[in-house]
Amino acid sequence: MSTLRSQSRWCPLEQQLLQKRNSRENWDRFIPNRSAMDFDYAFYMLTHQGSSTRKGMENPPRYGEGYRKLLAEAMNMNRSRILAYKNKTPPRVELFPSNFSPDKHTESNPPKARRRYISQSADRTLDAPDLMDDYYLNLLDWGSSNVLAIALANTVDLWDATDDSTWELATFEDERGPVTSVNWAIDGHQIAIGLNNSEVELWDTTASSHVITLRGCHRSRVGSLAWNNHILTTGGMDGRIVNNDVRIGSHIVVETYRGHEQEVCGLKWSASGQQLASGGNDNLLHIWDNRSYSRTQWLHRLQDHTAAVKALAWCPFQRNLLASGGGGNDDRCIKFWNTHTGACLNSVDTGSQVCALLWNMNERELLSAHGFTQNQLTLWKYPSMFRIAELTGHTSTVLSMAQSPNGCTVASAAHETLKLWNVFGDPKEVKPAPKADPEPFAHLNRIR
Repeated sequence: MSTLRSQSRWCPLEQQLLQKRNSRENWDRFIPNRSAMDFDYAFYMLTHQGSSTRKGMENPPRYGEGYRKLLAEAMNMNRSRILAYKNKTPPRVELFPSNFSPDKHTESNPPKARRRYISQSADRTLDAPDLMDDYYLNLLDWGSSNVLAIALANTVDLWDATDDSTWELATFEDERGPVTSVNWAIDGHQIAIGLNNSEVELWDTTASSHVITLRGCHRSRVGSLAWNNHILTTGGMDGRIVNNDVRIGSHIVVETYRGHEQEVCGLKWSASGQQLASGGNDNLLHIWDNRSYSRTQWLHRLQDHTAAVKALAWCPFQRNLLASGGGGNDDRCIKFWNTHTGACLNSVDTGSQVCALLWNMNERELLSAHGFTQNQLTLWKYPSMFRIAELTGHTSTVLSMAQSPNGCTVASAAHETLKLWNVFGDPKEVKPAPKADPEPFAHLNRIR
């Protein structure tokens, strides 16, 4: 009866093993063949052989001989081996052909991109005598015609990066100066100059001639400027932001934004020209949208910064993404905003005062300029905000930064010093700028 039970119990297992034995499949690894193992005998030899020898038992008893014979006949067990393998090890497979060369790349395996070298020292250093050491002013800008403008006390000087020529554009009387802001128009030929006496002048640099003077917009100095096609936006110490249409001989005030309680020290229009970001000494960041029903009412009033907001930069590859930096040791943060919803996407403590921000136009990178304690430029990888490099060389607060038209070179201004950095890559190796990520309904401000 026990014999019949043993046969019935092991029949399904026997069938499975026979099926596996007849299979011609090639497996990716080798597993011991259990059909060629005698586990009972192996267990007995491991646990009882030593004690049996000491008792003088030359032939230890084996139990269940009938069971063993039936099991051996059914499964073709080989008691001479405890572990056995089913098949021989297959021959080694070559992963690469014998004629493969690592120097020959195919289309399916392109070569890895060469890592960009970033020099830790400035490519060039220029003297900037009488550069005002004032965090709230914007005294440096690089135009689309590859001419760099810098305000030195009462004078605006120009440097042509193409032929390395310099000249003085304009000098103002002490009653009107010093110059408190400069900003190039889109065409790269006209430049707006803000003055300490609340006036703004527009100059044609090709003819070195004065075009128009904007009066009556502000009650005190104009420390920030921003162009949006033919609209020149001015920000003053009085907290006002004014849009001026300068297409005719006498300018027209289009809108006046009131939202800041102290000096407006940062102004930036988005690439689409639909949203304006403004930062002030009142620690406020405003987003204004010219598509809203009330054009002079802010779309978002953001109060997360705890120090003056001067550093502003719109992302070139993701619409409605704005980076802002807080000055002073109380803040020291770079914050990223969704200007559609007003949500703060990320905040990074940089460890020092943030004075200026610039996006790399060819890579997903952000450059920040800092003050105390290191007065450095820091290159960040976005969106991980991993520090790629830190560029030191300035001995005082980096007040302003400007980017060349090709997006590769950055100019930074500190105490009577102007440094040029090839931080964003070699112009010969510049890749196409990443495309902006479209957002659904980006052209709409309201539904119904």
